[in-house]
Amino acid sequence: MLKIDHLTKHYKGSNKGVTDICLEIEAGDIYAFIGHNGAGKTTTLKCVAGIHDFDSGEILIDGTGIRENPLLCKSRFAYIPDNPDLYEYLTGIQYLNFIADVFKVPAHRREELIGRYGNDFEITSSLGDLISTYSHGMKQKLAIISALVHEPKLLILDEPFVGLDPKASVILKNIMKETCDNGGAIFFSTHVLDVAEKLCNKVAIIKDGSLIASGNMDEILKQGQSLESIFMEVVKDA
Repeated sequence: MLKIDHLTKHYKGSNKGVTDICLEIEAGDIYAFIGHNGAGKTTTLKCVAGIHDFDSGEILIDGTGIRENPLLCKSRFAYIPDNPDLYEYLTGIQYLNFIADVFKVPAHRREELIGRYGNDFEITSSLGDLISTYSHGMKQKLAIISALVHEPKLLILDEPFVGLDPKASVILKNIMKETCDNGGAIFFSTHVLDVAEKLCNKVAIIKDGSLIASGNMDEILKQGQSLESIFMEVVKDA
């Protein structure tokens, strides 16, 4: 579903970026991407989403290159950045309908999905308000709903649990599981290692722009150790 093949991206005038990243996210995967601040998580995700160009390598969405056919690739996934920039002069429902229009979601289907997720995230009563009046948590919920409204098979999420209350976090985790049960896949960065350990079947650890561990969660975890302890051990020794 998503293949990152020898991705290298370095910023001009800086040694920051990522080097030779190779990952494959398959249907049914909930794949955690973890690392310290500045390790290269967001850079990788922005390259996957087609926001950043990259120096070398290839990124394939269902076998299609993000460089060769960006519009086709972007129609197949949804991306939520770590700090979503929403059109604050729109109301919540105007924004969701705008996104649904972009992805040509039929009226009856968008109404069904917006109704469902609006109720799930307890934001329905605020959809008529300007986004500028929303709290950070409400904006995060709106961004999540906008990502789900066209029913993508691949979700690319950068720190999706930041700003969510505990109930909303549980709902999002259930949606992620449901997406993968229906043949989709999730690739997301997070600092919440206990969530990653319990939720994900695969994990990759990045340090200073390079992968230092990746694979099945069961294989990464050593007997009797948590993901947190493994992460600290691997980052320390790398």
